[in-house]
Amino acid sequence: MAQQTERKAPTEKPAGAGSVFFSFAPWIIFGVVASPSTWKYAALAALVAAIVLSGKDIARRRFYLLDMVGIVFFAVITVLGLALDRSQLLWLETYAQVISNGVIAVVALGSLLKDPFTAQYARQQTPREFWDSPVFLHINRVLTAAWGAVFVLMALSTWVAIRVPSLDDWLNWVVPVVLLVAVVKFTERYPEAYKARVT
Repeated sequence: MAQQTERKAPTEKPAGAGSVFFSFAPWIIFGVVASPSTWKYAALAALVAAIVLSGKDIARRRFYLLDMVGIVFFAVITVLGLALDRSQLLWLETYAQVISNGVIAVVALGSLLKDPFTAQYARQQTPREFWDSPVFLHINRVLTAAWGAVFVLMALSTWVAIRVPSLDDWLNWVVPVVLLVAVVKFTERYPEAYKARVT
């Protein structure tokens, strides 16, 4: 994804929107499908998607943070849906989207404390010699922060939608889609734009 400025940059496409999107796909599926009447099905669909999309990586002993958290999170939600009465899960019915967006925001932003989650994907397409370069680290901190910020905004948007039902369509659909499209485009363009600026 990012390369040192002192050396010729490799020609690989930055590991950004494409590979990261696969790890976010189960969360997006859950966010799109989940509602008070469908969240159980949404959790199961997201769990299946998380397992299928990460299956090859797991078989190759590549364990991505978002994939692992997704499998655990959606497995727990699915089990809760099967084991508990609806009366015990009203809070989950109401706040399913808020919780899922909040969890992914915490995971993304929390990874900044140690290893930005986007760096895991970038390393698959970047020679090892560049992994510790300031440019590589900076780009992945920025991208990780951008994804985390988007999911914070999505959590807030879906929370407000609960409080203001008249804006439900805008806050549960339009705003999240716009945010996701924006961050995907940013992920595609920022690495090369930043490298061009510092070289």
